[in-house]
Amino acid sequence: MSFADFMQTYAPTILYSVLVAVAGFLGAQAKRIWDRISADQTKKDVAETVVRAVEQMYKDLHGEEKKQKAVEGIRQMLDAKGVTIADIEIEMLLEAAVAEFNRQRTADQTQTPAA
Repeated sequence: MSFADFMQTYAPTILYSVLVAVAGFLGAQAKRIWDRISADQTKKDVAETVVRAVEQMYKDLHGEEKKQKAVEGIRQMLDAKGVTIADIEIEMLLEAAVAEFNRQRTADQTQTPAA
């Protein structure tokens, strides 16, 4: 059997196998990227929700106690969703969510007309 005969017989099968392998690899990479993006957005949303909830539920707490409640809430909610998070991520997301909460509260207070 010559090389030309071999290629004519097996080239479509080989090409199909290579294309399936490449498509599978690309699909797995796309899923990994999507999962990371989705998890990051979930973490941000949870942090914002927890900050609002802690402000509402624990008005009598301040400083470190309130922060600890927020950290616990974030960790519990993400654990329930099966999302892992590092301590440093919690700290950063919490600080960003608190800053945004305070910015919105300040904006709301300045827009409220005095009676």
